[in-house]
Parts: sequence; structure tokens; C-alpha cells
Amino acid sequence: MAKYTPMMEQYFQIKNKYKYALLFYRLGDFYELFYDDAKIASRELDLVLTGKNVGTEERAPMCGVPYHAADNYIAKLVNSGFKVAVCEQVEDPKLAKGLVKREVIRVITPGTIMDTNALQADKNNYIMSVFGCKAGFGVSACDITTGAYFATEFGTDGFNKVIDEIAKFSPSEIICSGIGEENMKRIENIFSVKPSPYSEYNFDLGNADITLCNHFNVLNLNGFGLEKRICAVSAAGALLSYVKEAQKNGLENLRSIKYYERTGGMILDIGSRRNLELTETVRDKSKKGSLLWVLDSTKTSMGARLLRSRLEQPLTDKITIEKRLDGVELMKNDLQKRTELRENLKQIYDIERIMGKLVYGSAHGRDMAALRASLSFMPKLREILSGFDCAFIQDILSNWDDLTDVYTLLCDSIAEEPPLGIKDVGVIKTGYDPELDKLREAMEKGTGWLMEMEASEREKTGIKNLKIRFNKVHGYYIEVSNSYLNQVPDTYIRRQTLTTGERFINPELKELEETLLTAEDRLTTLEAEIFAKIKQKTADEYSRVMQQAALVSEADFIQSLAETADNCNYAKPVITNENIIKITNGRHPVVERQDGCQYIPNDTDIDKNTNTVSIITGPNMAGKSTYMRQTALIVLMAQIGSFVPADAAEIGITDRIFTRVGASDDLATGQSTFMVEMVEVANILNNATENSLLILDELGRGTSTFDGMSIAWAVIEHIAKKIKARTLFSTHYQELTALSDRLENVKNYCVSVMEQGEDVIFLRKIKEGSADKSYGVHVAKLAGVPKSVVRRANQVLSILCSSGLDVSVNDKGEYVDPEVYNDEKVKKYAEIAEYLEDLDMDEVSPKEAWEKLNTLCYMAKAQK
Repeated sequence: MAKYTPMMEQYFQIKNKYKYALLFYRLGDFYELFYDDAKIASRELDLVLTGKNVGTEERAPMCGVPYHAADNYIAKLVNSGFKVAVCEQVEDPKLAKGLVKREVIRVITPGTIMDTNALQADKNNYIMSVFGCKAGFGVSACDITTGAYFATEFGTDGFNKVIDEIAKFSPSEIICSGIGEENMKRIENIFSVKPSPYSEYNFDLGNADITLCNHFNVLNLNGFGLEKRICAVSAAGALLSYVKEAQKNGLENLRSIKYYERTGGMILDIGSRRNLELTETVRDKSKKGSLLWVLDSTKTSMGARLLRSRLEQPLTDKITIEKRLDGVELMKNDLQKRTELRENLKQIYDIERIMGKLVYGSAHGRDMAALRASLSFMPKLREILSGFDCAFIQDILSNWDDLTDVYTLLCDSIAEEPPLGIKDVGVIKTGYDPELDKLREAMEKGTGWLMEMEASEREKTGIKNLKIRFNKVHGYYIEVSNSYLNQVPDTYIRRQTLTTGERFINPELKELEETLLTAEDRLTTLEAEIFAKIKQKTADEYSRVMQQAALVSEADFIQSLAETADNCNYAKPVITNENIIKITNGRHPVVERQDGCQYIPNDTDIDKNTNTVSIITGPNMAGKSTYMRQTALIVLMAQIGSFVPADAAEIGITDRIFTRVGASDDLATGQSTFMVEMVEVANILNNATENSLLILDELGRGTSTFDGMSIAWAVIEHIAKKIKARTLFSTHYQELTALSDRLENVKNYCVSVMEQGEDVIFLRKIKEGSADKSYGVHVAKLAGVPKSVVRRANQVLSILCSSGLDVSVNDKGEYVDPEVYNDEKVKKYAEIAEYLEDLDMDEVSPKEAWEKLNTLCYMAKAQK
């Protein structure tokens, strides 16, 4: 068998180190892919699959993309879940002896991509690591485009908390070690992100600790709050190692890591985040229709990301919440200043990600121009903010930095409209560097010199069509057509023969060529050197620039809440440490924004003593679930510092919001719908406190009537007597309303309904009391269930209601067997049911129908 070509042998050596990635192998002006990589890329990128002779009898499958357009292709592959290793020529082909040396300069994965065009501007692109050991679980998250870096840990029973943290950060990539195959599958099923096992060596505590200490240049990690945080350090250190391996650089923008306690703010589990649709809808995962969609009036990408982060992590600190509310109030009440602020914020580019590109060496001239343009607005923003006299804004202004020196540097050095490419000339402004200016002048005059020489040679030789031209192979040359070759002087030296003529060089042109080519090469090299120094000087101010970017984000965040509050007629909530929720004419912030919606407002009044648990009954589709969610969203909005959709609200600080809404199964782990429901209920009952808010919708519907009712009854008792958490509990079990007579802190509420003949009008107004009907059959009719089924359902409902199938409860709140369920009556009803099941009315005559009805009457009377 023939050997592979030297180039392919080099390819295989590199590919073997990066088997997990698609290798983009640089050949000239293209990145080429071979074999299986080529087949995948051809399919995913719709490229033509060709072949290449590689020294063997077979042709290697091959496809490629132009190097200057590679970013778009790479982004598409990465967004499809692939990893890409970019292999570049790392030496000048002109200077190479033999095969040009090539190396992988970076590995691009979903969590390490730096191309801002491929990233969602209003969302952080987090990569996470999850670590498990005998001591518990560690979690770390990092966004390399902004420098955000976090870590935390939980005990051995904390994997559900790990799931909640993944939901909070919503990572695009996860690496892991020690969590087991079952938990890896669970993560993939829930988040559609497949965790990648990573080297246990890098997760080792000792190695992870060294990695972090070396990176931050510290003796220990105590200053970051990571002392004795075994699992957190392991997760964070491994994550840092992984990202460094991918980026192939020092990650200078990761300047710090923040250890956080999960209890540092309001805790939201994954179920609550999804049920409340904070950042995306359950149905189609879109932002539109979510709470974020309503609240986002930001003008910068940085502010949008901060708003999302704040929404994911509401506060529990009363002072900080009130600071934000005061800032919102001040801006809401001053439309003129707020409008001016918004107009100026609109001009700010994504400073955080520009600085990230700068540190990673991928920033180009237009990035620097965008940074310069952004910094030009800092004095004006400071002036506008100075007009708002409140603690929140004053905190921003106390750390404000116009970054005048950085702005001046960029103004002096970067051209007004620089080219896009990193290596393109013309980035540096004329007048910044004398030597560069001289070289440019030489290049400009050189063109004139060539024109003068061309005219001079035509006159001296009499060759009217003589031309001086240039190409990369022969440099500058004099071109003469065949008809004038007899007039060529002896001083001309032949360089190339063409079918149409000859190409020559003479001593004068040779000298000029050396001058021009030297100037061109020197110009390109010098401009690249100067641009690199400017980028380094700017990068040296990374901490200052990023701090200022954070302050601009804060200003954008607070004005966004003010803008939304003004446009949507929100009210400032009163924050209290008492266990109450008092809302006057509250509205659902998302539903009221839907087209054509005329939302009916409702009050909410919950406290610790007389109304801890509200049992809400009423028809399907009457608005019970919407009302409960609206209460939870109003509480959450208040605790991020937002005004709320209500006439007035008094919100007691809530440590957690739990929601048990809807029905779903988890087939991957073998859990039925009812089992999932009970697991969620167990989580709520085991973790809720008296400072929590519980939203429980139709608990117990996944099993038999009496099983479900019994569970719901016991859950309400436990909450009211033991936990005493503020609770909204909707149900169709009318029997549960009896609990209000037995427990002093339980009250009944229902949704108003108006009946007009066979039609029902849902008034969507919550009132005290209990409903007497659920109108489920009516809802089935509205949904388009066949009329025959609706008619039959009404018949069965009538029979069941007349039969007295109710539930009795004794004075102790215990279920007792109703009289109707003694053995004899059960038997009789079974006989009637069996008789009806065998009856086909389409097959009987009128006389037979009368006889059968008579039989039914006899059977019913026999029970008296």
C-alpha cells in the first residue's frame, strides 16, 4: 500500500489529537475537511463533496470553505452542536523548508465561540461544568465573551439544585465528571444539551486548585470565597482548563471568580421558571409571550443581558429592592430626561464583548471604532444621570469613569472608517505615526512615479502602447506588443514571452520596484505593529472599561423598568418584611399585553394568620390559573425592583416561589404524570418555608377521584398547619372548600360565572366563596368535541349528580364512606351501568326503547 502524502500525514497527526472536533485544515486560501469530517460538513453546510488524491489508491472525501468566510460556516456547525478545531499555517510559506508547519490555534465549541454575530446579543453564552463526588456536587458557569465567572456547591442530596442552577444559567455547553450516566441523561432530556465527560485529572481538587491559583496569580483562593469549597473549586478549575484548551490563550478577561450561595436571593426551581415563563414560553421557547418580553425596554445589549440576569435572580434584600424602586420611580416621572437617556444609550455598542474580542486577539478596526463611538457618549450620559437624585443613580455616578484617556487614544489612532479585516491596511489614522505617514506618502507618490516612467519610456522608444504593469510572480514589468518589438532598446531585459508580445525590465524600473515593494511590505508590517500596540494599550485598561460598561448596564436596566412601568401603567409596590401579599386590581403582565385582550383585574389578599391558604374553585377556562400566575409574577417583579401591574401592592419578602402547574411525564426515567406531580409536591412540602409563595393548580388530578382528593386535602392541611406558607390552591374538588370551616387560616374564593340558557359567560372576577359547578362539559363543547360526545357527557353527568355521588367529611376533617357506597348500592349501580353499556339506541324500535326505559326505572326503584 502506498504511503500518504506528507501533507496528509501531517493532517492525520493533527486530527488524531482532535478526534472529537471537525478539523478545519488550512490549505492556501481555503479551510479543507477530509473523510468523515468532510461528509458531515457537506451535509450540514450544503457544500459540494469532492475528493483528493492523498497518496493511496483511494480518493479522500473532501470539501472546503474560503478562509475569509469561515466564521459563518463555523458558527452554523457550532450552533448545530458540533465542535470545530481551526488548524492554521503557523509559519510563512515563503520561509518554510519543506511542508508548512500547521497547528490548531483554537477549538470552537457552543460554549467557547467568540464570534458575536453568532451569539444572541441579549443573552449570556454560558458554558458550565458539573462535578460530583462523595462530598456533594459542584457547579461553575462562565461566559468568556463578557468575563462572567461563577461557582457554587451543594451537598450529596443536591442534584435537584444542580438542575435548578442549570436552568438559571441556561448554558449552551456542559462538561461534567462524577455525576453518573443517569444524571447525564436527565440533563440532556431536560435541557437538550448533552453533557460532555471531561478529564478527571482536571476535576481533581489539587489540580483544579493549582489551575485557579496560577490563573489569578494568588497563593490561595480564600479571597474569592472558595476556602474549603471542595466541589466548587473542582468544577471551576476544570472549567477553566477546558476553556484554556479550547481558546489556546491565557483568558486574560477572566479576572475574578464569584462564589455565590443559592440562598442569596429568591430561589426559583426549574419548574417555577418554566411555569411562570420568565424568559421564554413553554410552547415554542420564544421570548415573545414571556415576562422578559414585557419588561425589556433596554437600549443596549449589555443592559438586556443584565435585565435577564436580574429576572432570573430576584432579590430578598429589602434595602436593595427599595433602592431600585426609587430609581424606577424617579425615571418614570421624568419623561423628558428618560427619553434623552434612552436616545444616548441607543448609541452604545456592546462594550463587554468588544473588550472580550480585544483580549482574545480577534478585535478588528471596526470594533475599535465602535468602542470609540461608545466612549464618546460617556460625558453626556453622566450629565443626564446627574439629574436624577436617588441612591441608585448616585451609586452609579460615584464610580463613573468617562475613560477620557482611552477615548483620546482611539480618536488619535484609529481611522474614521477602518476596514473590517484584522490584517487590512488603513486602520491607523494619518498623522498618528510619522514613519507610517512617510511610507504611505511613498506609496502614493510611487503610483505617480510609475505613470511618469511609463510616459517617459513611450516617448524615448516611440512605442505608443508600452505599458508598465505588476503581478505577484514577476513583479513590475514593461509590456510591449509584437508589432513594436523591433523598437525595444538594448537596455531592456526580457522577463517573459507571451503570444501577444513580450515583458521586459530595465535598471530604472528594477530600482523603482525595489523601493515600492519594500515600502509596501514595511507599510503593512508597521501598521500591524502599531495596531497591535493600540489594542494592547486599550486591553491594559480592561478592568476600568468593564466597570464602566457595568455602570452603563445598570443605567439601562433601571430606565428599562421605568419605561415599561410608564407605558403599561404599573404602580410602585410597597416592600415589607411581613408575610403578606396585598394586591389591588392586579393584572397579568403578559396576558394584558396580548392583542385584543381586555384583562379583568383582581385583588389578592394573603397573610399569615387569617388567609394563609386561598382555595380557588370555579369553571375550567375561567381564569384561575392566570390569576394565580399573575400573583406570583407580581411578587417576582417587585423583588427585582420593578413596578407592578396593579393599582397598589404591598409585597412581603418572599424567599421562594413554588409552582405546581399542569401535567407532564418523564418517560426517560420511567416516571408517570402522577409520579412527576407527586415528586414536585414532595419538593414543595420539604423545602417551603413560611416566607414562601406556593402556587398549586389542580393537585391530585392524576389518580382516582378519592385518592387525589385525599392527597389534596392532606396537602392543604399540612401547609396551613405546619408550613404556613402563603398559598393559592385551585381545584375542582368542591369538597375541599369544607376546610375553610375547620382551619382559621384557609379561605375560599371562586371565579364569577353568568349562565344564559345553555351558554356560560366567564366573568373572570375572583370573589370570596366557593363555586358549585365546574362547567367542564361546556368547555368540551367550546373546544369542538363532537356534539354526540357532549350530549352523552351531559346525560352521564345528570345521572351521577342525581345519584348523590358525593363525599362526606366528619368533624375531624376525616373522610367517611358515604351511604351511597354501601356494598348493596354499589352492586345495584354496577347493574344499571352494565345495562346501559350494552344498550345501543340506534338498534332498538320506539316500542323496545320504551320497554328498556321501563326496565331502568324498575331497577332504580328497587334501590329505594
